[in-house]
Amino acid sequence: MLLTGDREQRSRRALPGLAASKGRSASALLRALCRAICASILAFALTVPLAKAAFAASSSGFKSGVDSNAAVAQRKELAKTFQAPKIKSSEPMLLQADQMVYDNDNGKITAKGNVELYYGDYTLLSDSLVYDRNANTLTAIGNVRIKDPEGAVITADHITLTDDFRDGFLDALQLVTKDDTRIVAQSASREAGNVTVFQKGWFTPCKICEENPSKPPTWRIRAGKIVHRRDQALLTFNNVWFDFFGVPMVYVPWFQMADPTVKRKSGFLIPSYSHDTQLGNTVTVPYYFALSDHYDFTFTPMYTENAGTLLVGDWRQRMASGAFRVQLEGVWDQGFTDSPAKGDFRGGIDTQGKFALNPYWSWGWDIIAATDDTFRRFYNLDSKIKTDRVDQVFLEGLHDRNYLSTRFYSTDSLLFTDEPFSDATVYPIIDYDYILKNPIIGGELSFNSNVMAFSNKDNVNSDRLISEANWRRQMIDGIGQVYTPFFQLRGDLYNVSGVSNNSLVGTEDIVTRDPDNGFVARGNAVAGFEYRYPFVATTGPVTHVIEPIGQIIARPNSVGNQQDIPNEDALSLVFDDTLLFDIDKFSGYDRVETGTRANVGFRYTAELASGAYARAVFGQSYQIAGQNSYDTPFYSTSGLATADSDFVGGLYVQASSYIGVSAQSRFDHDTFDIKRTDLGTTANYGPVQASVNYADVTAEPGLAANQPRQEILAGGTLALTTDWSLLGNLRYDLETDQTITDGLGLRYQNDCFLLDVIYQRSFVNDQDIKPDERFLVNFMLKYIGSYALTTSADFLGTESADTFGP
Repeated sequence: MLLTGDREQRSRRALPGLAASKGRSASALLRALCRAICASILAFALTVPLAKAAFAASSSGFKSGVDSNAAVAQRKELAKTFQAPKIKSSEPMLLQADQMVYDNDNGKITAKGNVELYYGDYTLLSDSLVYDRNANTLTAIGNVRIKDPEGAVITADHITLTDDFRDGFLDALQLVTKDDTRIVAQSASREAGNVTVFQKGWFTPCKICEENPSKPPTWRIRAGKIVHRRDQALLTFNNVWFDFFGVPMVYVPWFQMADPTVKRKSGFLIPSYSHDTQLGNTVTVPYYFALSDHYDFTFTPMYTENAGTLLVGDWRQRMASGAFRVQLEGVWDQGFTDSPAKGDFRGGIDTQGKFALNPYWSWGWDIIAATDDTFRRFYNLDSKIKTDRVDQVFLEGLHDRNYLSTRFYSTDSLLFTDEPFSDATVYPIIDYDYILKNPIIGGELSFNSNVMAFSNKDNVNSDRLISEANWRRQMIDGIGQVYTPFFQLRGDLYNVSGVSNNSLVGTEDIVTRDPDNGFVARGNAVAGFEYRYPFVATTGPVTHVIEPIGQIIARPNSVGNQQDIPNEDALSLVFDDTLLFDIDKFSGYDRVETGTRANVGFRYTAELASGAYARAVFGQSYQIAGQNSYDTPFYSTSGLATADSDFVGGLYVQASSYIGVSAQSRFDHDTFDIKRTDLGTTANYGPVQASVNYADVTAEPGLAANQPRQEILAGGTLALTTDWSLLGNLRYDLETDQTITDGLGLRYQNDCFLLDVIYQRSFVNDQDIKPDERFLVNFMLKYIGSYALTTSADFLGTESADTFGP
């Protein structure tokens, strides 16, 4: 323990007994000061988390009653403020001042002039400090500053702590945390060691203008009185004004909230209001039930002017091994809308869950079910452009070199125009992968198996068992040439029924005009070799890598009549540079390549020391011998149906960390005409943040009504000033010259406030989902949350946009 003061005071000789009295008094003073700091931090530093929790709790739980990991972590951090600071008794204490005065007759010790007290990570500064041993009070006077280990700073003109330092009074209080959140009060008092009262105070998380500190912050909350009752963990606010840019805007006479030590508390959540053409005026008033520390329930009635009252109940529960959620929705639509539902009731269930069986195994589900295809989209529970729904129940395990996945799927199309075969059930599909630990003949040997039971609404059933073994070895010689031989053996067994011959037939060589039902066996053996020779060169700051690549893959000329097997998982085939060197380019198991094929191409990479790079890939695939599995009408436009495939190329440029470009194209093998193009660009440079994606796809049999597709998707932000930005988004069908969605908005955003004013249009038209036009006003306050006001343009008197089909 160190005491420092002026030279005269430290050199004076004390009388016997007086010195001992001084020592006890000084020690008592230091202990008192330490306890005072702890009490001050405990009593007054809570003000900032008080305000954060009081308002954040009102908004953060509206969509999620169970805390997210981030929210839990934040509350735990805030709760630390309510705990007494823990300081080791062995920590040294340092008190220094210009002058120390000991008044034993009156039982006072006074430190005067530039008083500084350091204890652990706590600091107290003031003009003077008085400890009255008889009254058991501690008073800090003039320019009082207290700093805690978290970086929060409390300033006051006067601090008095009384009654064993449980109670106290602060005059002209100001508290600033590490993130510039601050609370200012005319006075603050602590009573009975349990209740803290702040008089005529205001709170703001906004930074104060450095050039003009007296300028009001962007927004603040002014309250006549704020009371924190620690034993009840309650915060009470009286006579509250919300000020924006120094102007009082919203008044609330009274409200009460749990303090940050309470994770959840039952009560009403912030209501929401919207208006659109179909639902009309809509008001949602959620109520949250904090039933336990590990489960809760949120009841959300949504009143709509035109479509009844939707009731939503959301139950969430966390267990030792995982968590689950069940949300139920329902509405009695008594002729309010022309819905596709059968009957007056429309509703659904949305549930997810995941549980760990042990460190290697987990299981769960993700299921959405509804009375009709448009219910969730109509009531804005899902996006209006959602076109399908996939439900699943799964079990999966991963350990060392083993992986097993078992999944039950149910797929449903949400569009009126889709065919019945879009609705299917998979019960189940099982994948098992195993890689041997030790090399076999110097290479890696792996095994893969797949089991599936499938049926759809067209009464097509397909059950299969597939097993394959793969071996691969990579060898590099002394001059850098890379040789990779590989082998594969595969056996398939199908049991199919309900298969009929439709228009998707291939050449006479490989298509059965009258497909058989029953068991179908299929086997395939693959032997291949890949050669690569990367050349490296440097020109100035650029490193160049040119890598020619060649593959030769041999298989049996035929594996039987593949058209006897329903094609359920190999429909999606996009032949581009990413598939060029795949051994089998089909996306699933139901189709396999046959015959001998060669893949030839090159890769080129140029890289700068800064990390910027450009990479190009170009090549072609050749059917050398045997039957071409892509020579069917369904794959006729894939680019692989002829002996010489279309050319494919890709260009990827990362000019810097701010700009990236990707381009993929397929060129006709005879005319070099562009058959497919995919372009993507991202930019984040200066005031511009933007992304643009473009796709041009030729017509594909059986997909998109056999029509070509050409679409652009763009979105971006342009910073007009430090705080103001222009927002925009667009999804446009170039083939039909129609807009799918678009929007334009204006944003104001600084360190503590966000305001969006957006005009948005949607042109989706499917059953009772109609095109919509709306204005969206959204504002967000730091630590308080957000509130959205939505009003349709039609409601404001503008004309509704024309409709178009999906």
